Amino acid sequence: MGASKQPEHADRSERTGPPPAGPHKPVPHSPTPPTPPQPGPAFPRWDPEELGIEPNSPGWIQYRELVNEVGRRTDLDFDHARLAAEATTTVLARALKEKDRRDFLDGVPDELHDDYAINVPYAPLDLNGFLIQVGTIVHRERDQARYQAQAVLSTMCEQDRALIESLDLPDYLDELLTPPPVGGGVVGIPPGGVPPLTDEELRQALTRLPQWSGDRRALMRTIVLPRDNLDRVLIRLIQLRQEVGRAPHIGRLSPDAARLVVRTTSVDAVTRLDIELAHAVDDAILEAGAGMSAE
Repeated sequence: MGASKQPEHADRSERTGPPPAGPHKPVPHSPTPPTPPQPGPAFPRWDPEELGIEPNSPGWIQYRELVNEVGRRTDLDFDHARLAAEATTTVLARALKEKDRRDFLDGVPDELHDDYAINVPYAPLDLNGFLIQVGTIVHRERDQARYQAQAVLSTMCEQDRALIESLDLPDYLDELLTPPPVGGGVVGIPPGGVPPLTDEELRQALTRLPQWSGDRRALMRTIVLPRDNLDRVLIRLIQLRQEVGRAPHIGRLSPDAARLVVRTTSVDAVTRLDIELAHAVDDAILEAGAGMSAE
């Protein structure tokens, strides 16, 4: 019987999908849609009380307190501060000898090092190598990585100095054990950090930000748009937090008006970081919509 008269060809017009599989091949199935990733918890599952440990006992770095303090010192949100803590913990463990590594990892919550490889063949040999590895994890340049790592290590020293001092730390880390200068963390850090702006520096900065007003404590901008357009603009501004770790504080004045405020909370003042953020906000507003009225 010819191929065209085989029974399997008789109902071809009624069948859909790929040709039948051979006798040794599985019949293809419709692909299962991938399950979207679920957001992780805002705070870790680790709880010292569940392990029979006093929450404030020595020898245990406290996760929430560490991340919150790193965020305060670097002016980063919780997720970016957590990433900085994870990266610094991971690279520090790589730099330690085996016994010190075990002691160190026993003294920090698993959430600080579970996501990245600890045993790697390329342990950092100097400060530059240490910061490059931290920067690779946090996706930031060397100066930014240094500022974040210094915030993490200095906070660890304050939480559990006995643990940190018991480790044979590489000498090149000594300068990272004291708190970083205030006012930086998102852009490159010059010597001495980024202090609050002076009156003259603020005046000059505002000449390049005509939509903004304010004083040395905070900058403000009001935007007025039709409700749908305003919603779109505000969503775009919130996305800045994912891109640079910071976003303006947003207050909805009415359905068609919102006020934006930028300031560096760690120093309770306006710094160069806020000028950079204000320019990023202006660019995002222009990108997201037109027809804006400002006050």
